[in-house]
Amino acid sequence: MSRAVYLDYNAGAPVRPEVAAAMAEVLRMAGNPSSVHAWGRAARQKLEQARAQVAALVDADPAGVVFTSGGTEANALALAGCGRVHRLVSAVEHPSILDAGAAATLPVDRLGRVDLVALDTMLAGQAGATLVSVMLANNETGVIQPISEVSRVCRAHGALLHCDAAQAGGRIPVSIRHLNADFLTLSAHKLGGPAGVGALVLADADFVLAPILLGGGQERRRRAGTENLIGIVGFGTVAQSAGGDLSDTNTISALRGLRDRLEGRALARVPRAVLIAAEAERLPNTVCLALPGVAAQTQVMALDLAGVMVSAGAACSSGKVAESRVLAAMGLEPDLRGSAIRVSLGWDTRPEDIESFLDAWVDLARRKGFGISEAA
Repeated sequence: MSRAVYLDYNAGAPVRPEVAAAMAEVLRMAGNPSSVHAWGRAARQKLEQARAQVAALVDADPAGVVFTSGGTEANALALAGCGRVHRLVSAVEHPSILDAGAAATLPVDRLGRVDLVALDTMLAGQAGATLVSVMLANNETGVIQPISEVSRVCRAHGALLHCDAAQAGGRIPVSIRHLNADFLTLSAHKLGGPAGVGALVLADADFVLAPILLGGGQERRRRAGTENLIGIVGFGTVAQSAGGDLSDTNTISALRGLRDRLEGRALARVPRAVLIAAEAERLPNTVCLALPGVAAQTQVMALDLAGVMVSAGAACSSGKVAESRVLAAMGLEPDLRGSAIRVSLGWDTRPEDIESFLDAWVDLARRKGFGISEAA
């Protein structure tokens, strides 16, 4: 049986073997982390170990880690729980931010980078306490935002800063201290952990966060409900593994090398193709590639029939493929924003996966009338 070619890690990564093993061990345990008897204490020990592992991934105080059901809930908790009257969010945020209620929208440039001058102007004209939300790395393009500069502007105006780092955590070094953010969102399944578990990380572990789920004293009264211990242990395990990858320059260089090979070969073979935000600093695993005039859905389906799995835009719309509002916010032309696919690599991507993608995608481009360079 041939190997499945999965290149949609930004939607969710295959579970790492060590994560599955750690979760299986917890499945055999009993005990609620809130119970004081021996089994409860054993569960609590597992929970706090995972909390420390997640905190270490982003240079945080373990006491500031609030476990949630995923990145979406973590984002909602930051937006609703911070006690701020006004919200200012970038135009390229994840739908869990953009669709979470009334907010002013911060523009971005053609590379998808937040407009710092506009941020300064908008905060200067804002009466009342404000929360700013700007993601660290975009889920569609991989573009990395200048969060430290965003933070500098926020501090000058007394605004709090939330940073959705679901795509960046574990893929690039992240320090909540160095970013100078107040809140950071993480999600386990982007890295090879289980789906259904995430965290909101607080820079100030004593920040009074209003819970959006009530009825229990868990997570220091910041998120009610018995903790998903199995998922949380998986999260902690993958955080430790991803942290180890980041400390291994060979691992990161190899991933970036695969991405660069894919981009270079694709553009050489199909000269009319467009690499979105090529000049921007991007994640080492993410490629946003357009065949002008060829619908993204057509490309995704054709690649799937060839045994190669990629996506178009965010994988949070019930299987829908529509024009990317991220690319629209960047001001890209309709023939580009409707024809861009996302190829995202990860911990189990191999060189032969890149070749399989290139073979299938170049063949599609040929069938759609694009000139192909056979010498590349």
